Amino acid sequence: MTKAHGFAAQSGDTPLAPFTFDRRAPRANDVAIDILHCGVCHSDLHTARSEWEGTLYPCVPGHEIVGKVTAVGGDVTKFAVGDLVGVGCMVDSCQHCSACDEGLEQFCENGFTGTYGAPDPDFGYTFGGYSDHIVVREEFVLKVTHPETDLAAVAPLLCAGITTWSPLRHWKVGPGTKVGIVGIGGLGHMGVKLAHALGAHVVAFTTSESKRQDALALGADEVVVSRDQAQMDAHANSFDFILNTVAASHNLDAFMLLLKRDGAMTLVGVPEHPHPSPSIANLIFRRRTLSGSLIGGIAETQEMLDFCAENGILSDIEAIPIQEINTAYERMLKSDVKYRFVIDMDSVKAAA
Repeated sequence: MTKAHGFAAQSGDTPLAPFTFDRRAPRANDVAIDILHCGVCHSDLHTARSEWEGTLYPCVPGHEIVGKVTAVGGDVTKFAVGDLVGVGCMVDSCQHCSACDEGLEQFCENGFTGTYGAPDPDFGYTFGGYSDHIVVREEFVLKVTHPETDLAAVAPLLCAGITTWSPLRHWKVGPGTKVGIVGIGGLGHMGVKLAHALGAHVVAFTTSESKRQDALALGADEVVVSRDQAQMDAHANSFDFILNTVAASHNLDAFMLLLKRDGAMTLVGVPEHPHPSPSIANLIFRRRTLSGSLIGGIAETQEMLDFCAENGILSDIEAIPIQEINTAYERMLKSDVKYRFVIDMDSVKAAA
């Protein structure tokens, strides 16, 4: 075992603070990674503060990890010491169910192992990326081919990037499609960038006129203020696909009416309270689809990382030291970040 240094929440109502814990020594199929940067996801806040059921304490969050390989097990063939790599929301799955066989580990029928807060045979449950290093089985480690100078802005791709990429790919977004992105935050800003790079005509939806120029700069072709009914009506029955990234309960019908016949809207945000039930008639009379999507499988995540590297796509970030994580959480609640906080792990190592 090795000693890891990080930050953890000890309960739902205590701030994150320095925490030392054990990591396993690399096994035959393991990769040991020195963590350089870790993105801060809204899921981290929900979990650390026990806003979702089942948080195990102490909780070390973090599932947007980039770093450098420091050791590999004897059976590892894909990675070598010194490689730049990433780890996302999963560190294991059963590897034998139909979902895993299809490369859809996020839908593992026996439950994937989350990067933090999931059952672990060695230490009870997993600890995440708000720490100086991590050990992960080879199958769940990803190659990073962006320049090393961009690594901080690569980190959020491991969650925000794949969460938006997966539904865009599943619904075959590309040239000739009209795509809406609802919400211009950590997820939404990546949705705009990726849909634009895939060749779609991209319309960004926001509740705030003040975000218009930012959305256009991200790659949107048009921006609609969703509170303006005239702007919404102008797009009725015209979208092939809408990616809804908003995690707050809201009226889904307003967006379902914008889909053309056979159009689809996919939800990737989990609201604290359920959305009002959408009108079934809006589905039936245009054969529209309302669906959900969860991150992506390992192969699909690698595809996304490679696409982003080839097209120069990064997350827009604000780098912070780990000592500012509690302040960052409060700012996240106010949407006071463009668009993702990323922890510089040198700050953890300096404090160890």
